[in-house]
Amino acid sequence: MAQSLFVVDDDSCYGCGACIGLCPTSALSMKGLLAMVEQSKCVFCELCIPSCPVDALDIYAR
Repeated sequence: MAQSLFVVDDDSCYGCGACIGLCPTSALSMKGLLAMVEQSKCVFCELCIPSCPVDALDIYAR
């Protein structure tokens, strides 16, 4: 079974924080002006992805 990986594109993310409040497991946080994900908390629900104005969030199978 493929395992997923939540990715924040740090070249695109400018720290607006729109994604933070939408995360039901508090897997997302801010570090300076960059959204960070705690992979062990992420349930890959994708609720945060459409909130990003610069499409910096994605989920990949690995």
